[in-house]
Amino acid sequence: MSKNSPRELTLSSEPDRRTTEHQRTLSLGRPQASTVTDETRDFSAMGYFVARRAVSEVECSALEAALDPVLTEQSSSGAIASAHGIRNLLSLSPSIRSFASQGLLLELASSALGLTARPVKAIYFDKLPEANWGVPWHQDLTIAVRRRADVPGFGTWTTKAGVLHVQPPASVLESVVTLRVHLDDCPAANGALRVVPGNHQYGRLDAVQSVALRKQQGEAVCEARKGDVLVMSPLILHSSPRAEVATHRRIIHIEYSSQPLPDPLQWHN
Repeated sequence: MSKNSPRELTLSSEPDRRTTEHQRTLSLGRPQASTVTDETRDFSAMGYFVARRAVSEVECSALEAALDPVLTEQSSSGAIASAHGIRNLLSLSPSIRSFASQGLLLELASSALGLTARPVKAIYFDKLPEANWGVPWHQDLTIAVRRRADVPGFGTWTTKAGVLHVQPPASVLESVVTLRVHLDDCPAANGALRVVPGNHQYGRLDAVQSVALRKQQGEAVCEARKGDVLVMSPLILHSSPRAEVATHRRIIHIEYSSQPLPDPLQWHN
């Protein structure tokens, strides 16, 4: 099965910034000066791209600092069994919500969708030797909402970490994009995400269709460095193997939408 190289996004900025990127001192939540190039047009065809060095070393450190009190509080309160994953991050961390709501991340999401986007959900997770799980091939088919309501096309209700989730029509998922912010290097040996390029154009897939598209279109391994951001459609088939060399693989997973939900449904955040 072929492994395609992930599409990469080039960020344009002033020449001196390109050569001294490590010297950026942007505070958490402040807008970036860089702009997204037209290469985001590949998103409509491929369903994903990788924005290299989109988050600076300083910003990664600020995000780590913003996570620390949330991890401590959630662990001590018994809300999570360990520090390997946290849901509802936008509600739990105003700093991370602010960072997700402006600057380059918002620009990446809005450019991918072609409309102004806003963050609607965020999750943090980490892979370690004691939490080295594999994730089978799937699409992200649920969204988080404030309250339950009977609306045509919405069904399969579940509750995760106290928040209602529902599967919407594919048309709603087409207005959603996910940004995975890498706080650690993530080579193939460390369980890097695998995707099936272009399958998002076929909407929801059953098991037979998923297998057929994987054989037809092949897989891509989305290796990433610290500060890289993987931009992907929730409808793209993706999986994550167990890490061969298990070290930290901390990721902040942020979902954005460019559309409101049909009344009376509302996004949770």
